[in-house]
Amino acid sequence: MGIFGSSWLPLVPLLLHLLFTVLSKNCQAIDPSLSSRARHDASKTAVQPTLIPRGGALPSWSHKVIAGGTSRALAQSLLYPVDALRTLAQTRDGRTLADVGGKALLRGCAQTSSFALFTGAFQFGIFGMVTPTYGPLVASACGAAGSCLVSVPQEVIKQRLVTGVYSSFREAVSKIWQADGVLGFYSGWKPTMSRNVPFVVTTFTSRDMLTSRILMYKQQKDKEVLALTPMENIGIGITSALIAGLMTQPIDVIKTRMMTQAASKAMPYTSALDCATSIVRTEGWRKLYSGFGQRSIYMCGLWGITFGLEPLMTSYLDNKNVQ
Repeated sequence: MGIFGSSWLPLVPLLLHLLFTVLSKNCQAIDPSLSSRARHDASKTAVQPTLIPRGGALPSWSHKVIAGGTSRALAQSLLYPVDALRTLAQTRDGRTLADVGGKALLRGCAQTSSFALFTGAFQFGIFGMVTPTYGPLVASACGAAGSCLVSVPQEVIKQRLVTGVYSSFREAVSKIWQADGVLGFYSGWKPTMSRNVPFVVTTFTSRDMLTSRILMYKQQKDKEVLALTPMENIGIGITSALIAGLMTQPIDVIKTRMMTQAASKAMPYTSALDCATSIVRTEGWRKLYSGFGQRSIYMCGLWGITFGLEPLMTSYLDNKNVQ
């Protein structure tokens, strides 16, 4: 059955059906800088524009897709070297920069960071459209699950390039495809989803809660305040990512070990559970938090930049449509 076994097959039509349903649904054009509660209140009185593009205008639901994807890709490309150091710190044989060479910090940066366009598009697009109906918790979980269709292959390729398994993006894609076909790009998908879903849920719900609280505090002083400043959004992104990172770091280590064990001469892990118990038994539980410093810098920077840019870009696209 390959890497996935037979249990993965029902997930594909389910995720595709979810994506089609979300994108086909009538979406409300809502100010992206407001919290979900404030957006819900505003939607009751606001005049809803049509979603049918006129004069070449983009449909309103696409604004969050474009803004989220672009901001995520930009943030990830800027912080790629930090993530590469995090990957090395989590490898089974303790690889360092001296082992793989300084070029590993940027190997595959442009190609794998382009995946982030689609990762961010899935996360922000689904979150923005599902939240008004089902709330931020369900919306963030759907966004995280949907984005794994893109983020898992990205992680597989990126981490094998960084650890020196392959020397170029083209070689990585070619050899993974020849060895395992499309399933090879989803190696370690279970620990990746186990990390991504709680991380994104924690990050987005923390953002929603913090945004709501800060807006309420600011509106007590000035009722005309309807949006946060870019610096406030950056601070919320950093705080949300730090909270989520603390909760998911052990899963991140297991995911990295599973994806990069081809670079190690040790006996391969048979499953994510085998990986976790083996680490605790032979290396100690503290090893489950290896690379936390590097990951914290990366994730706080990534989500700080992303949450700082996404509202600005969404607002810009909304204003362009109005004009």
